[in-house]
Amino acid sequence: MKTRVLILGGGAIGSAIAAHLGAEPGFEIFVLERDPSYAQASSALSAASIRQQFSTPLNIALSQYGLQVLRAAGAGLVERGYLYLASPAGAPDLRELHALQTAHGADIALLSPTQLSERWPWLATQDLALGSWGRSGEGWFDGWGLLQALKRQAQALGVQYLKGEALALRRDASGALIGVETDTDQQLHADLYVLACGAWSGALAATAGLAVPVSGKRRSVYAFRTPEPAADCPLVIDPSGLWFRPEGEGQFICGGPPLGEDADGLPLDPEPGLFEERLWPALAARVPGFESLRPQRAWAGYYEMNAFDHNGLVGPLDACPNLLLACGFSGHGLQHAPGVGRGLAEWIAHGEYRSLDLSPLTPNRIAADRPYLELNVI
Repeated sequence: MKTRVLILGGGAIGSAIAAHLGAEPGFEIFVLERDPSYAQASSALSAASIRQQFSTPLNIALSQYGLQVLRAAGAGLVERGYLYLASPAGAPDLRELHALQTAHGADIALLSPTQLSERWPWLATQDLALGSWGRSGEGWFDGWGLLQALKRQAQALGVQYLKGEALALRRDASGALIGVETDTDQQLHADLYVLACGAWSGALAATAGLAVPVSGKRRSVYAFRTPEPAADCPLVIDPSGLWFRPEGEGQFICGGPPLGEDADGLPLDPEPGLFEERLWPALAARVPGFESLRPQRAWAGYYEMNAFDHNGLVGPLDACPNLLLACGFSGHGLQHAPGVGRGLAEWIAHGEYRSLDLSPLTPNRIAADRPYLELNVI
């Protein structure tokens, strides 16, 4: 008899798990997705970028695997790198992170203000002390294309996608899950459940009395046009928190920290005033040619923020014997979906991680108060 697996959430993470597990014998796999159009899904609303400039070895390794997948898939990958800019106060941290990243195989270069100006003459550097640039293996890609490719791969292997929203998890006296109540007035049952609902994972876990510190934090993205070509522009991370990158000829997108309260679950509308009051002045200060930019469209999506340590929660949860988590990636879930999907499928099929050890991301680190902190959250 096959083991029945129900994956809650059909975004990039859930679909990556389904695609890898579908290649293993002995499983009947279902994916429950409330909105097959993915209108509010983080996977669809993401700026779809990939970097190796993280502060934990595992996140670097997950990016390196994701990079292999994107290169092989031809997913519109543009490898212009991330460029982290640092003030004198931030330079020591940038140097420390650079040592970690290069020790784990990342192709990252440290650049002085003079070197920054020589390479990108449109960049204002008078207040900078250092830049950290990914010479290869970083950039942006077609996130929607990756999501759809993972879903097609899963379906080709017999995975069934169900339309419906999980409203509540039900447990028995032993603490194990016995079913999922949905908005279609039916209860779905499985032998093994995977919680991969992104920003909604914490609220769903709470219906079963489980503490999963994941919530949706709204992040706004703004598109603009400018006569400033900003040749060979990478994805720039400014000390102010502003980020920007090209998005076609003469077009860019940008974002940054919220202007107001960073509350959970805010409506998915771009934050009023953020672009005009914070981002536009920061853009013009960093790239003087951006002063005459013209705003275009804007949108917002959720970061599925793990408040405990800003890292993913991956693997079995001791408090619930037949539940595995795959959520809380705090903004880097799309780029890490291939590696997380492969690893969790290995754990389900073989009881161990075989290709990349994801055990540092165990959800049980929360109860043990052992954070695996990711410092580089944009």
